[in-house]
Amino acid sequence: MTKTNIKPVNGYLLIEPKKQNRTTESGIVLPESNTDKPQEGTVLAVGGSIYHDGHEVVSPVKIGDLVIYGGWNNKEYKENGVNLLLVKFEDVMATIK
Repeated sequence: MTKTNIKPVNGYLLIEPKKQNRTTESGIVLPESNTDKPQEGTVLAVGGSIYHDGHEVVSPVKIGDLVIYGGWNNKEYKENGVNLLLVKFEDVMATIK
């Protein structure tokens, strides 16, 4: 797991995407634009809770969790040569145990 100094704002998670296999079983190399969503990644940092319609919404995951996330509005960031993503709480679909 990558160490980072980034602390997401309330309602966001910082995720290190899992490297995706860009080669099929038959050896065909897929272009980067052929990446399917959702994706998997490890949670590196968690922002604080948010309030929606008067109800507190806390993070559905914790640091170190392997998650499946979606969404097209994720923000990419590169720190020390590592690609990271800022993802909204609501874009996390599942955890992998």
